Amino acid sequence: MKNKKLFLQLGVGFLTLIFIGFMALKVVPSIFVSLTKAAPASKVSLSHSYLLGDRILAKADGVDKCTVNLFVLDSSDKGIKGVSTSLTGMTGGELQTISGTDGKAAFEITSTTEGQFTLTGNIGGVPLTKTLKVTFRN
Repeated sequence: MKNKKLFLQLGVGFLTLIFIGFMALKVVPSIFVSLTKAAPASKVSLSHSYLLGDRILAKADGVDKCTVNLFVLDSSDKGIKGVSTSLTGMTGGELQTISGTDGKAAFEITSTTEGQFTLTGNIGGVPLTKTLKVTFRN
């Protein structure tokens, strides 16, 4: 009788371990994934997205930089990560980068040519309607 009771206790203990293992490996992680899942990707709103010059005047020495930020936003003004952006209007051609977690794509621009340049931000190849001027002086 003692052996039967011990065998039963071992069996129940083994089944309990299997159950706990299953919960730890399958159920609990899926709960965390569903609780921490990012919101679905938003649609880019070109009318809400914009260019902002952080520094728009620099020396035309090829070293001093103008800083331009392009903000990729949805219709609720929330930043969208991972969107392909570009900046055109400089003599060196098109600059490209991907928007970060806050929807910001930062561009640092240098020039050896003196003058004022009108920059156009592009999101996914589509230009924004408003432009930004940067100036390089000697």
